[in-house]
Amino acid sequence: MPRGQRKEEILRAELPPTLPLMALRSTIVYPLGTIAVQMGAPENLALLRAHEESGLVVALVVASGDNDDAIEPERFVGRVGVAARVHERINLPGDTVQITLQGLRRITIDAIDQVTPFSIARIQGAKETPPEPAELDELVARTVAAAETLAELVDRIPNEVPQILKMNVSDPGRFADLAATNMNLRIADKEEVLQRLDIGQRIRFILSRLEREVARARVMEDVKKQTEIKIEQHQREFYLRQQLRAIQSELGEADPNEKESIDLLRRIDEAKLPEKVGAEARRETERLRMLSPASSEYQVLRTYLDWVLALPWHTRSANDQQILLSKVEDALGERHYGLDEAKERIIEYLAVRKLRGGDPTGPILCFVGPPGTGKTSLGEAIAKSIDRAFYRISVGGVRDEAEIRGHRRTYVGAMPGMLIQALRRVEVRDPVIMIDEIDKMSSGGSGGDPTAAMLEVLDPSQNTTFVDHYLNLPFDLSSTLFICTANNLFDIPGPLRDRMEVIRIAGYTIEEKVEIAQRYLIPRLLEDHGLTESDLHIPESVLGFITSRYSREAGLRTFERSIASIMRKRARAKADGDDTAWEINAVRTEDILGAPRFPMEEAEKEPEIGAVTGLAWTSTGGELMTIEALRMPGNGKLTVTGQLGDVMRESVDAAYSFVRSRAQALGIEETEFREADLHLHFPAGSIPKDGPSAGIAVTLALASALSRRPVRRDLALTGEVTLRGRVLEIGGVKEKVLAAYRAGLREVILPKGNEKDVRDVPQEVRAKMAFTFANSMDEVLHLALLPHADAHSADAPPMHDDGLQQQSDRVQQEADQAPNKRAVDTNELQITADL
Repeated sequence: MPRGQRKEEILRAELPPTLPLMALRSTIVYPLGTIAVQMGAPENLALLRAHEESGLVVALVVASGDNDDAIEPERFVGRVGVAARVHERINLPGDTVQITLQGLRRITIDAIDQVTPFSIARIQGAKETPPEPAELDELVARTVAAAETLAELVDRIPNEVPQILKMNVSDPGRFADLAATNMNLRIADKEEVLQRLDIGQRIRFILSRLEREVARARVMEDVKKQTEIKIEQHQREFYLRQQLRAIQSELGEADPNEKESIDLLRRIDEAKLPEKVGAEARRETERLRMLSPASSEYQVLRTYLDWVLALPWHTRSANDQQILLSKVEDALGERHYGLDEAKERIIEYLAVRKLRGGDPTGPILCFVGPPGTGKTSLGEAIAKSIDRAFYRISVGGVRDEAEIRGHRRTYVGAMPGMLIQALRRVEVRDPVIMIDEIDKMSSGGSGGDPTAAMLEVLDPSQNTTFVDHYLNLPFDLSSTLFICTANNLFDIPGPLRDRMEVIRIAGYTIEEKVEIAQRYLIPRLLEDHGLTESDLHIPESVLGFITSRYSREAGLRTFERSIASIMRKRARAKADGDDTAWEINAVRTEDILGAPRFPMEEAEKEPEIGAVTGLAWTSTGGELMTIEALRMPGNGKLTVTGQLGDVMRESVDAAYSFVRSRAQALGIEETEFREADLHLHFPAGSIPKDGPSAGIAVTLALASALSRRPVRRDLALTGEVTLRGRVLEIGGVKEKVLAAYRAGLREVILPKGNEKDVRDVPQEVRAKMAFTFANSMDEVLHLALLPHADAHSADAPPMHDDGLQQQSDRVQQEADQAPNKRAVDTNELQITADL
């Protein structure tokens, strides 16, 4: 039978209305095509076993992307498949059958009549739409051209494919199917060709895929050619370089690269590096000898060897074991006034280090305090007193682990970490390195966790073999004296904080600031501004005026800037020819510095209803915190405003509940809670308030507003209260007491549990202040809540202070029974017993 007739017969042959459904997962056969397929799916094997006769016709569909055995036949309804005849069957090992399929024509799946054990589908012949003759020739020509290009560029496409396509241009449908079969398209693209019944769209789809493959093949061909060119060029350079070396050897001339390698080997031997370090340096030098000086790797290796040779592997300070404690004490005293506890703990730390022969085993010194209190200068004084090199590293804002451990040499622009860079600059292995602002280091992110890397640096049990990523060699950091500084101790991660010897520096009193100015600041500022003592005189009273009215802070920075402003004015006048001696007074100070930024006494002293002076701790020291409560007609609503965190809001709720429980003792009518609204406000908006230390202040403000009784404003108080009224211990006592002292307050109420912390307050402050320690909120209410201004007023509610008086009597009775109990110690503390 002629081929043309056979083709027409196949395409026009009548098909039965139903056919067994066979799903192929990894291939497809188009009409008039033949393919051999191995069958292993259970439903396909069941179909073949049920129809052993020859010439079986099946409906083929594509199930690409399904790796499981079960396939839902209903998903193929409405899709295009191929009616195909099974010609040969070969049984293979492993319950697999290989069959040969011949595609007949496209069909559409109308419905599924049977699902198990195999599917039977109702089908009908698909009707194809012929292409537009006007665009057919162009599409066919572009497809043939793309096939020819791919056959040239891609090895897996046979060269005969373009010729086969040209032989079938008269049949556009067959042309598209042959192109999809022979151009190695993905199974998803082959299925898309099968589904398109519009022959023009089918050819356009194939053309887009072929042109994309042509573009990709050309890029790959260009890359291949460029790679071959570079390889050939490298081989040529290597051959010429070997010839040059042979010629130089014959002429007795040394290769510059060889000469540099010999010089590096000599420096490595002279440096007497540790065994592993020396072996690595020699190995890298041999690699360097084989490279061209023009190559990028040559420069990387050369820089690496320079770093290795520049580090102080064995170089120590001249008197690395000599620690004279008297010299340390004198150096600290010369540069710092006050800070007695900090100085004492520094000397104790260095004493232990001296007795252990310089063995660094032990915690790391960490100075914690507000800015401007002298933390960094303390580290400089320590380094000077023990004759060590000093280097400061600021890690504030560091969020990449590579800044501590260094970058690996595989990265462009790789550098060692800041620790190794510091050791190269100081040129000794035992300097004093101050790690500044360690509390502001990021705790992790996309660049790793720098705090974990810093843990290895500071831990004496780990830093003996610290490995920088750039060096990739162990370096002993145990001889280095590390000192850390922080503003807030609790921002340092716990594992890192546990390895530190914390020395707190709370701040300076007004008297200490005046003394520091006379001893240190004024002489240095006079020299910095080109002045002498005969040009300017600032009395103690004016210095106290400046620190109380212009620089009410824990540190000295604003205070120093204020004095510098006065000196700049004097320097300007002296430069203009004024040789008179300036005597600075308060009036001239205001003329130079402007109006005072702080009132004479920041704390209000007059008793007031609903206003309480609390104390807050911040990273810059202690601060006063006024808490205001206002009562107004309403329906029992409680409003809280201010910059508050969740902890503080919970404290307000607990305080309100406690006041309600003490309503009868405070003389508060029960109707007040139903017929009055309360507004609690924290006016100091610049101070974030999220700590559990304002409970008693909040409770006192609410009690005052509801009972309409004024509160003493000549005292400050801090502490947390429970629902049962117990006053709990808080932190930051020293900073809070200093804040009250700076504001002119001389009486403070503290929790009983904080009695031990008053020892940290400077002696001159303790001598001028009175401290009251409270166990319960009833005691605080009795101490701070005053009677009504007009006890006989008709509008005033009745006073029911029996409960508070009973509590006061109980406390007084306990004090009488135990006269030796720490109530008032005139040698250490002045404690009021006004209970």
